[in-house]
Parts: sequence; C-alpha cells; structure tokens
Amino acid sequence: MIYDVAIAGAGPVGLFLACELRLAGLSVLVLEQAHDLRSPLKRLPFGMRGLTVPTIESLYRRGLLDDIAALQSSNAGSGANNAAAAHWMNQPRRPGGHFAGIQFYHDKIDTSTWPYHRPGPAGSNMAVDLESLESVLAARAASTGVDIRRGTGVEGVDSSDDVVIIRTAGETFHARWLVGCDGGRSTVRKAGGFEFAGTEPEFTGYSIDVELAEPDKLQPGRHYTPTGMYTYARPGTIGMVDFDGGAFHRTQPITLDHVQTVLRRVSGTDVTVATLRLAATWTDRAYQATSYRRGRVLLAGDAAHVHSPLGGQGLNLGLGDAMNLGWKLAATLRGDAPDGLLDTYASERMPIGAQVLDWSRAQVALMRPSRSTRALEAIIRDLIDTPDGATYFARRVWGVGLRHDLGDGHPLVGCSAPDLELVDGTKLSERLRSGKAVLLDFNADAPLQRLANRWDDRVIYVASDAVDTMGLSALLVRPDGLVAWATEATPDPDEAASAASRWFGKAAPERAPSDG
Repeated sequence: MIYDVAIAGAGPVGLFLACELRLAGLSVLVLEQAHDLRSPLKRLPFGMRGLTVPTIESLYRRGLLDDIAALQSSNAGSGANNAAAAHWMNQPRRPGGHFAGIQFYHDKIDTSTWPYHRPGPAGSNMAVDLESLESVLAARAASTGVDIRRGTGVEGVDSSDDVVIIRTAGETFHARWLVGCDGGRSTVRKAGGFEFAGTEPEFTGYSIDVELAEPDKLQPGRHYTPTGMYTYARPGTIGMVDFDGGAFHRTQPITLDHVQTVLRRVSGTDVTVATLRLAATWTDRAYQATSYRRGRVLLAGDAAHVHSPLGGQGLNLGLGDAMNLGWKLAATLRGDAPDGLLDTYASERMPIGAQVLDWSRAQVALMRPSRSTRALEAIIRDLIDTPDGATYFARRVWGVGLRHDLGDGHPLVGCSAPDLELVDGTKLSERLRSGKAVLLDFNADAPLQRLANRWDDRVIYVASDAVDTMGLSALLVRPDGLVAWATEATPDPDEAASAASRWFGKAAPERAPSDG
C-alpha cells in the first residue's frame, strides 16, 4: 500500500496534522517509536503547557477543545496537584503570564489596543497537560481512520520523485509524502539531510519531583541566585537552571546525589534530598532547520525547531505548523493547489519559528547569574508592570498579535479570524469544522455568491449578518483560520476572486444562470 502521507511521531503535532489530513480524505500513516503515549512527564505538574490564543482557536475550530478540557479536568487529580502545578496562581493579583519569570498581570493589560481581537472560548490562555491533549488527538485520529503504529520508529528514509520509502526495524512503508514530527532529535530531519542551525545551550535545566528532609529550607516561588534560578512548589516540585553550558543534559544518569549537589549550589542552601521520585533535564539550545522541505519530506514541530521550554511556546509553535501545513499538503495531493502553495508553508512558518527562538534567547539573557543581568531584570520588571509593558508582553505571550505575512490589504489579512457571532446564533469558527475555507458575506452580495460557487468544493459561502461585524462587509478565511482577504467597503468580486485563486487554485467556470 502507498499512503498519501506518512507522519513520523505521534505527539500532539503529528496527531493534529494527521487529523487535518483526514479531514481532506487522505490516507495517513503515523509511526511512533514509543509503545505507550503515557508518561509521568506528560502529567501534572511537569506535563502542564499553556495554550496560546491561536492554538485554542485552532482546536475550537476543529471541535476538539471541549474534549480536551473535559479529559484534563478528570486527569488533574486533587486540588493539591493543581496547586503544585500552578503555584504562581495563588496570588492577590491575577497573573497573565511571564517573561523569564517576571510576571505581568491582567489588571495592567489594555485590550482596547487590539481592535480585532474578541474573547475566545477559553479566554486569553488555557493550561493543559500533555497526556490529556495527546489522548484526545489520538482518539480523534483513530476515529477518522488514521493508521497509528506504536512501537514502530523510523530508522531510515529514501525518496524519489514520486514516493518516499520509510524503513523501520520490522517493516518498510511507502508514502507519497513524509512529514517529520519526531522531536528535537528527529531521525527524519537527519535522514533527509536538513541543515539545523542555531545557538548552543548556556544551561542545564532540571524538572524534579523530590522529598526534602527539611522542606522549609526552601521558600516557595521563583528565585534568582548568584549561580542560577530555581522554582519551588510544595511538597516537592522543583525546577532549576544551572548555567553549566548544558554539560549535564543527557550525558549521564540523573542521581539523587547529583540533584542534591546542583540544588544546593543553585539555591545557596544546605537542603537535603531524601528521595528522588522523578527527574528530567532540558537546555536552552535554540536551533532551526534552514528549510522545512526537501523534495517529498517536510518537517514540523520540534523536528523543525528547538528552544528552551521557557514561556511554553514550543507546543503552540508546533501545532501552528500542523494547522498551516495540513490543508496545503492536502490540496497538493488532490491536485487543485495553486502553483507554489506548499512553498508558503515554509515562507509563513519559518519567520514565526525564528521569532519564538529569539523570544526564548531573550529570556535566557535575563536569567544569567550576573550583576548586569540582575540590573537589566530590574528595569524589565518596572516596565512590565506598566500598562504599555504588560499589554506588549501579553500580546506576545498570548499570541494575540501573531500575524503571517500574506501581503498587503486590510489589517486583518494574515491574522487569525475573529470568532464573529452570526445572527442565527452560530459562530464563524463552527463553519470551519469541515476544514474548508469560508467566504463570509454580511450583505448577501450576489456577485460574491456566484464567485464562491465556482470554488464550492473548497470554499463554504455564508451569507449572514453578524451581531458585530467589526466594520467589515466581507472576509475570506483560509481553512487554517487565517484571514486571506477582508474589506469594509462594498466587496469587489475581482479582489475576492484574486485572493481565492491565490490560495485555492483554479476555479470552475462560472455557471450559466438557470432558466427556472
């Protein structure tokens, strides 16, 4: 059998991409090295990830958000576990996020500066544990017919002009396209000959679950010290950063004695670790593939870019890759993609990835254990507590200001479409569930309807007024939720047709009017 698309990696990015491709009716194979998706590191507290506004909107548009929220709620366990996972929430002011551990607060954020942003189904952000997220995505993928092979990792790749041959330990698979979603040490990236360039790590980060002999020797919260940084949540959840150039990451076993030595050095106390229950390391290595496609092999998620987990941007970046790539790869396979459509995956997503890597590097710069860094931190701390500062950081951290370069035009072009409420009580996001584009026409303009009919296999035409049109008269929304065209004036069918042909290829000839 030759699959339309094979995906290496059954993490959130690979599974979400598989679901996107199945919306278009493609045959999809997912190969995953691990036998079981479950892991203590994917559960609270270490498995918690913050979802940005664009990610929440993407999951909502595909009808996945309620299932994720319900499952994570049932998996969260006791309130104590939740408190340990999000100890920073126990504060008199409501925090909106942080930059290098420096928090900004909701009471300082001026949302009026975001004229086209509307509150979404989960507010400005949402926390989710990786196990819940992966479970929901795996269930959706399996229910739609995705072939998921666990315990089957990719070991080699060969490709030709029309097929990719994927070798595993026990079997060989064939696919028209292969997407590497197999993490920062991606086998697909290495086998495909992709260049991976960036900056080496400055520290080894530790996520540990311990029992301390004298817990009161450490104060809860986040602390910068002359040798690093640590965060402590009782009874024994600790994250710490040791500026050793990343020397310890994956170089030797993580023992109790080593964890105690590092914790004492970073905290400046003689704390004693009685029991080491769980430990993992990470670094601030920041690398990005110099291209996201070589022939019939593509990269997404951590296979395409790695950076520190500071600020939780990695998962959101990867899911954004999947949402952007899915419909474009499907159109390419169907044969109705306009010239160069698949190339826009890299041209749109690589700049976003580069921004996130620099955002991560900037946070590392504020964490270095030096007097000059502490002086700079004090200035940033003052700025972030101003309305302008808090609004800027919220815009970046929440993803509200995320814009893809789709060319000139209305300010909404390239941005995530606002979830407009239509007069019939439905919302724009609900019209995107099928994975097709949407042409939303507030004036039921006949030329626009005729235009949409020519792309009716790829574009859904919706003629409806809205509770608040935000001054718009019409907008064209791509399958991934980005605005491709918008206007506040009387719609120009030629402009709309140009935008539609750019993204959805050649239209069918306009139908002759019916005699009846």
